[in-house]
Amino acid sequence: MANRLRNGIMFLLENSLFLVGGTVIALIWVNFFDASSYNAIAHGPLHFAVNDIGMALFFLLAGKEIREAMLPGGALSNGKTAALPILATIGGMAGPGLLYYFGAMHYNPDLARGWAIPMATDIAFSYMVAKMIFGKSVMGKTPAPIVFLLLLAIADDAGGLIVLAIFYPSGQQDLAMFFTLVPAAIVAALVMWKVFKMKLFMPYLVIPGILSWIGFYKGGIHPALALVPLAWCMPHEKSDLGIFHPDEAHQTDALNRMEHAFKYPVEIILGLFGFVNAGVIFGSMGTGTALVLAGLLIGKPVGIMLMSMLGLLGPLSLPEGMDKKDLFIVSLAAAIGFTVALFVSVVAFKPGPLQDSVKMGALLSFAAFGITYLAALVLGVKRKWMARQDSI
Repeated sequence: MANRLRNGIMFLLENSLFLVGGTVIALIWVNFFDASSYNAIAHGPLHFAVNDIGMALFFLLAGKEIREAMLPGGALSNGKTAALPILATIGGMAGPGLLYYFGAMHYNPDLARGWAIPMATDIAFSYMVAKMIFGKSVMGKTPAPIVFLLLLAIADDAGGLIVLAIFYPSGQQDLAMFFTLVPAAIVAALVMWKVFKMKLFMPYLVIPGILSWIGFYKGGIHPALALVPLAWCMPHEKSDLGIFHPDEAHQTDALNRMEHAFKYPVEIILGLFGFVNAGVIFGSMGTGTALVLAGLLIGKPVGIMLMSMLGLLGPLSLPEGMDKKDLFIVSLAAAIGFTVALFVSVVAFKPGPLQDSVKMGALLSFAAFGITYLAALVLGVKRKWMARQDSI
């Protein structure tokens, strides 16, 4: 019984289902029970603790994947390999952002500030549906469309972090504090690494991490991004095995130890994130909802496909074993915004009808999961990749 319970919890953690669970609890509580009691809990100190402190660990893990992807052997280390996915990422950010922005300017200019919401790709859920379609790694080789999707998602995360930092300041900005404390945190981390040869990860979080968080918070840049610079200032492996590679569990550098320690706690934080942010009344759906969904479900796939086709007309090419149907399925999988889209919704708008309407769009973008899987069945993509794996 104990083993079955433990296995069940591990399944929830491994598949990011705590986030879904927290989201569902919030939606049920607000829509079928007492919304005022939910608001008293979700919009109190817990909201700050989760969104401004807990989510800093989530973005640190995202930064870790971006950093390692740039190492030798990493997905973004080879310009020839990464060129087409990066080009696709540009289309996958510009397409939804522009569609949302011009739609907002036409229907409700007050919504225009949320243009970055549909730019996001939820890497965990996109990866999950991609595994269901293209299969798992065989003999250590990951299916090419999954590699392409992960390249795209990593580049998307990097672009999203930059957009958040530049275009969505948090509170009153004191850039003098930011440009004093954050560089001081980076220098402190580098001294700990290069001079004192500090191999444990926790001192980096306690000293430079807190210093950087204060710098971001006082500087008016969302403090959830404060730990991202640490991914470049901590001991790491000299090369990268690849995102989600199973052998990463055996790496003992500070950056990987940090990921091992916080991987599951961050899943619980995401569950709380879903709970404190997803409590939206179903009747809140409106123009903002439609704009976010249009950006993600239409703008992102169209942007990815257009820029990819442009690259294919030139010297670029798809990875070996991947065709244009696979590319289309990848573009649909990338349309799952969910986590980061929900986060940007909270950052872009103050609590109220506008925020609630775009939140609903972020939540409903999970529909891309089913759309992607159905499209893979109709186009025969899933059948093709399953047949390939059976033949190995």
